[in-house]
Amino acid sequence: MIPGMNKKQMKQMERQMKKMGMNMKDLDGVREVIIRFDDKELIIDEPEVSLMNVMGQENYQISGKTREVEIEYEVEIPEEDVEMVANQAKVSLDEARNALKECKGDLAEAIMKLNL
Repeated sequence: MIPGMNKKQMKQMERQMKKMGMNMKDLDGVREVIIRFDDKELIIDEPEVSLMNVMGQENYQISGKTREVEIEYEVEIPEEDVEMVANQAKVSLDEARNALKECKGDLAEAIMKLNL
């Protein structure tokens, strides 16, 4: 149900939508909705979710309180990359590995960082 609408208004809206080929229903039992980005997640706990079908196209309406979570991920760095950075920057393998971790695997950035 749409916040701020009473049952009579909702029924009128549903009738109008049906005339236009639209169907809307509430989804019960949804515990959380997660929207994932490259660097974070948007989590909606205990959401109210409605499904609207418009000429075969499904649209979801989600409302609720959100919280944002930063994603921390470990980059897997191949040993060949570590050796290449160490050779190019003339540093130890451990220094090269640490620089690559800090630069999230970006070879050029790691070499530039070590050469400063």
